[in-house]
Formats: sequence, C-alpha cells, structure tokens
Amino acid sequence: MTDSKIDKPQAEPRSAYRVFRTIGTRWMDNDVYGHVNNVVYYSWFDTAVNGYLIEQGALDIHHGETIGLVIETQCNYFSPLAFPQMVEAGIRVAKLGRSSVRYEVGLFAQGEPLTAAKGHFVHVYVDKNTRRPSPLPTQLKTTLETLV
Repeated sequence: MTDSKIDKPQAEPRSAYRVFRTIGTRWMDNDVYGHVNNVVYYSWFDTAVNGYLIEQGALDIHHGETIGLVIETQCNYFSPLAFPQMVEAGIRVAKLGRSSVRYEVGLFAQGEPLTAAKGHFVHVYVDKNTRRPSPLPTQLKTTLETLV
C-alpha cells in the first residue's frame, strides 16, 4: 500500500548546512555510466565529517579512547556528479545524543546552489577497547554543538 502524502526527498540549498569542505573527484570514482558511482558518496560523507572533526581537534584517530561506529546510512540522489568536478560537502548535526550523533551531509557540485545528493549517517561513539557506548568526549560534544 502506498501513501500519496509521503514527501519525496528534495534537493536543499547551501543555507541548510553549517560548514563546508571541498572534495576532489577522482578518475576512478566514475562508473561505466559516466558519473560518480553511488558507493563513493558514502565515502565522501565519512571524509567530510571526520576530516572536519580532526581539523577541529575533536577527533584523535590515532590516540583517542573513543571511536565512532556507523550504525545507519542513507542517501538521496538528485543530479549526477562526475570526474573532474570538485564537490562541496555541507555538514550539519541533526541529532546529538549522549553517545550518538546523526550527521547530515549535502553534496554540491562546486558553485551550485542545490544539493546533487544528500544523506545521513549515525555514529555511536564507543570505547575503542570494549566497544561499549561511551559518552561523547567534551571537545567532540562542544564541536558538534556548533553544527546543530
């Protein structure tokens, strides 16, 4: 049974996102159809969010005691991206919990006003040794609060 009232995902403007990171496409990102393959978009989500957190000093991937494990991902596609385009990834936090975060990322062709794709992923932050949920470290939480 379908519901005609279900909202179809729509492209979003740049103003919907808090910070941006630029990512270059690579020759190998294109598939046989001449555009970036769908799996690459998820890699860009990780690259944008984790790169930003590392730059902000909120994530220490080598010595930190807490790591983020992805438990959910989703993406909607609106227009194709292809090598050699530059991609601008907009980042925001939709939900900030005690040990989890829902990141939302909009991917824009460089200079374009609307998302070519948008999606989300949820990290649950855990102790790197026990893999049990752990409260967000203070610096991480402070940085994430600016993206809400």
